[in-house]
Amino acid sequence: MSKILSLQAIEILDSRGTPTIEVLLQTDTGILVKSKVPSGASTGEHEALELRDKDPKRYFGKGVRKACENVNTHLFPLLKGKSVVDQEALDMEMIRADGTENKSRFGANAILGVSMAIAMAGAAEKKLPLYRYLGKEKANLLPCPMMNIINGGAHADSSLDIQEFMIRPFGFSSFSEALRAGVEVFYSLKGLLKKEGFSISVGDEGGFAPKFSSEEEALQFIIKAIETAGYSPGKEISLALDAAASDFYVKETHKYIEKKKKMQKKAYAEKTSLEQIAYLQKLTENFPIDSIEDGLDENDWAGWKLLTEKLGKKIQIVGDDLFVTNPKFLQRGIQEKVANAILIKLNQIGTVTETIQTILLAQKSGYKTVVSHRSGETEDTFIADLAVAMQCGQIKTGSLSRSDRIAKYNRLLEIENELGREARFGKL
Repeated sequence: MSKILSLQAIEILDSRGTPTIEVLLQTDTGILVKSKVPSGASTGEHEALELRDKDPKRYFGKGVRKACENVNTHLFPLLKGKSVVDQEALDMEMIRADGTENKSRFGANAILGVSMAIAMAGAAEKKLPLYRYLGKEKANLLPCPMMNIINGGAHADSSLDIQEFMIRPFGFSSFSEALRAGVEVFYSLKGLLKKEGFSISVGDEGGFAPKFSSEEEALQFIIKAIETAGYSPGKEISLALDAAASDFYVKETHKYIEKKKKMQKKAYAEKTSLEQIAYLQKLTENFPIDSIEDGLDENDWAGWKLLTEKLGKKIQIVGDDLFVTNPKFLQRGIQEKVANAILIKLNQIGTVTETIQTILLAQKSGYKTVVSHRSGETEDTFIADLAVAMQCGQIKTGSLSRSDRIAKYNRLLEIENELGREARFGKL
């Protein structure tokens, strides 16, 4: 079996021009792979720690040379000579050596970069595509894309507090047809925005970021774009929201505020948990929304329970900041009957092994799983293979522009082509 000959981490840039880590792994048999680690802007407080240098003279403190050094001087000696097909053993060895609950010694970004590279090298050793290596013979389900075509919240300089307005092209026979429909809706929306005098510049995840007066106006434009493209809202293409409510929740008052209006020094509303739930419920009644992510603050467990009771039998209620891809928080959700789906982000937990364990726990407990990118991305396509490998059925990887997002869609097209007649599509 191929063994680790060298590990090297270097500082590269993500899609926002912010430093991140690239890990290069070489085996004694000549295998050479490289992984690139994503980074989030809207992050949960319980996520594994992304180690930054905090040197104000470099990248405003956001450099990652310390994390790179941890790969080169700590993790490489730990793993040198070990077999690349021993994924779980090597991941656990890094976790033990780090010795902290949130991977703060070496940095989750350092550990994850190595973990991903090991998986890629293992696939190369077995002469298998990554999705087949991780998922074995059952890996043939292409995910329904959740496409963030209007960006708000922390992802855009717009007037919208809700962070992501997505379309879900579920009513199609293949991934490629679903992707085509999404592209056509995206360009229909672009035309409508341009016609009405709105900006067609894009946010962090490639969606448009116009100065809409309200969330309802954004949703109305998306409905019109779906119809303009020749599709049926709610029957072929549904809507989904990521509220990222922790970003506009005020801990001191326990209120959800119109943060963007407050920042612009305009009159703004405040909502209790009950009022926020009522607002989300109203949106689902007025628009074909079948998925809401992070509708409430990550620590508002009582509110989450009520939200699930109100809407959980009708739509998908997704925990992102709530669960942070961590089996401990997911287990609490399962026990308290909170949410019915989990967002999966590799860098929230920090290793491939722990990510897969979380997915399996969710699936075993009847929770849907949505593999996700981060707002700070690279051209790395690991999550596309992961979604297929684990039969997640859904993926979030941004809009239909920016090569860091398109790379994942293109990888899924490649996988669908490789699978041929074996390929299946979506399971919402």
